[in-house]
Amino acid sequence: MESPRARRGRRARPSRTRPLLSTALAVVAVVGVTAAGTVYVKAQAHSGPGPVSSRASASSSATADGRESVEPVAEPTVDHDALLTEAMGSVAAEDGAAVSVAVLDLDSGESATYGDGAFDTASIVKVDILAALLLRAQDEDRRLTAAEKSYATKMIENSDNASASALWDVIGRADGLDAANKRFGLTGTEGGDGALWGLTQTTAADQLTLLRQVFGDDSKLTAASRSYLRGLMGQIEADQHWGVSAAADGTRWALKNGWLARSTTGLWDINSIGRVTAGGHAFLVAVLSNGNSTQAKGISLVEAAAKAAVSVFTGGGEGASASASPSASATASS
Repeated sequence: MESPRARRGRRARPSRTRPLLSTALAVVAVVGVTAAGTVYVKAQAHSGPGPVSSRASASSSATADGRESVEPVAEPTVDHDALLTEAMGSVAAEDGAAVSVAVLDLDSGESATYGDGAFDTASIVKVDILAALLLRAQDEDRRLTAAEKSYATKMIENSDNASASALWDVIGRADGLDAANKRFGLTGTEGGDGALWGLTQTTAADQLTLLRQVFGDDSKLTAASRSYLRGLMGQIEADQHWGVSAAADGTRWALKNGWLARSTTGLWDINSIGRVTAGGHAFLVAVLSNGNSTQAKGISLVEAAAKAAVSVFTGGGEGASASASPSASATASS
């Protein structure tokens, strides 16, 4: 079923000459910088150009009294969006398929986004539903009920749709989700009509914002709420071990996948969001796609996009996690 809201959402080496003079100049440069108290320069005596190895750089000039002065020079900025666009050039998508990805290096705080279109969430919205439920419980100064915990576990770990529908009703459906997302800082996400939580519209950038609420420290969710949601995302069932986890270089990941065959076209929405570790860094990654002819091709596209996104920050290395394909019994809508 495709609602009107869903249709609207588609869119040198050192010199051996003059050693004393070179050494004296190097010492003067270090003393000048220290006195200024602004820039630290690890100076080497040399007579020719060489590579810059320090994170900060400086330019020097002689003052009127002959002393060396050093002024800081701003580092060139890195356009991570451009690097991600370049990396995505090697990701092959079928004709008619679309993909968008967003990635954040939790250690450096740097991020990159490719594509800005809106996509159906399918089951990745279940993370958002639980986040909204936890926020609601915080507001009411209460813990989740036994029933809510049971639904939450099955909804995240097993991607159970009936449990998602039950909690969708508890949070107040789209109105409740949208209200929570406004507080979370999501600006491009709109809850699905009626009971159609899987047709919630979202963007990769918004999913990255949601992941920061779950895995970051600056969050509307308490530490206990974040820990609870993270734990469930780290224990999804084996036949769903695919998606952004393909970008990890080990088993340290937490994720939620979504897959949905659209009844109107027969084409697949395939999405994946979560946290992975690669190259000694922790990353949040969100990949959304639609228009895939098969579930398997959609999964391959999402995994390739996740690897490309992480490679922007790891110097081109791809994650080596072995990702299992979904079992033949995977539901057609989740």
